[in-house]
Amino acid sequence: MGDWFQHSIISTGRLPLFCFFVALIVAFIATRVNVRLIRAKVGWFRDVSVGEMHIHHVVFGVVLMLGGGVAGLVLSSASQAGYAIAASVFGVGAALVLDEFALILHLHDVYWEEDGRASVDAVFIAVAVTGLLLIGLRPLIWDYGSWLNPAVLIVANLLLAVVTLLKGKIWTGMVGLFLPVLLIVGAVRLARPGSPWAYWFFAKGSPRKMATAVHREERWRRPAIRAKIAFQEFLSGRHDLPSSRRRDRHT
Repeated sequence: MGDWFQHSIISTGRLPLFCFFVALIVAFIATRVNVRLIRAKVGWFRDVSVGEMHIHHVVFGVVLMLGGGVAGLVLSSASQAGYAIAASVFGVGAALVLDEFALILHLHDVYWEEDGRASVDAVFIAVAVTGLLLIGLRPLIWDYGSWLNPAVLIVANLLLAVVTLLKGKIWTGMVGLFLPVLLIVGAVRLARPGSPWAYWFFAKGSPRKMATAVHREERWRRPAIRAKIAFQEFLSGRHDLPSSRRRDRHT
C-alpha cells in the first residue's frame, strides 16, 4: 500500500489533489453528522448564531476556500507538503459550501426540503470528478490519433457536453468530459422530459417525443432515482419537508 501511494500519488504530484479529495469527503460526512444531530436536538449540538443572526456553514466554507486557495497559490511551487495542507483546507471549505449549494441556488433555506437534495448531488458530482482526476483522467482529452486536430476535438466534446447537459443528463455530461463516448450517447438519446431541451423542442412541436420521454422517465429512470435518493438520504438525512419559504435552522 505504501509503495502504491508513493508511486501513484506522491511521485506523480497528485498529493494535493488526494488531500483535497479526502478532505472533501470527510468534511461532508462530518458536516452531515453534525446537522443531523442538530436536527434531532441531541446533546450540545446547536446552531451557530450571533445574536439573532444564524450563521450558515457556507460562510465558514467560503472563508476556508479563500484561505486554502490563496495559500495554495503561494505554496504551489515551494512545497508539495505545504500545498497539500492548503488543498486540504480548500477541500473542507468546498464541502461546507457545496453542502449548502441548494441555498445558494434558490437564495433561501431549503436544506431539509426536497430542493435541498441539489446540495447532495453537487457534492457527489464533485467527489466523482475529483476521483476521475485522481486516477489520471483529464477532461476533454482523448487519444484519437494524429489524424484529428486536438482543438477541433475539444470544441466538439464541449458542444456534445452542452447538448447532453441541456437534455437533463447531468451525470452523463460530467463523466462524459472524461469519457467522450458517453457524450455521444447522451447527445443522441432522447432528452429527459423536464430538461430545457425537452421544453424547447418537445413541449409544443413534438408531443409524441414528449410522451415517449415521459414514459422512459417513469419506467427506467424513476427506479434509479429512488435508489439514488435512498442512498443519499442514508448518508445525509431525509429531505422530507414540503417545498416552501420556511427557514428551518441548521448549521
